[in-house]
Amino acid sequence: MSLNQPIASAVSTGECKIGAKSSIDAVKKGKAKLVVVAANCPKNEYDDIKRYAQISGIKVQQFEGTSWDLGETVGKPFMVSAIAIIKPGDSKILKMV
Repeated sequence: MSLNQPIASAVSTGECKIGAKSSIDAVKKGKAKLVVVAANCPKNEYDDIKRYAQISGIKVQQFEGTSWDLGETVGKPFMVSAIAIIKPGDSKILKMV
């Protein structure tokens, strides 16, 4: 099951925080509904996301590609290690995970 299309749809039609630091902040505040993490996300950032998400009851989904792939999926010309989905918009991503 590829998350590329649902992630792209959530970014273009919903509200998302792009990047590990922004994602961690959204999770800490309880705003995120889901966090998608690249396969090569730095371990310390991944551990922070997992810990805060567990406390807040927020799902964390592993993205099968690298941070370059995740950046390309969201239309950014740089690496993106994590994305927090705040509002999914027209995307069905929350039903897929």
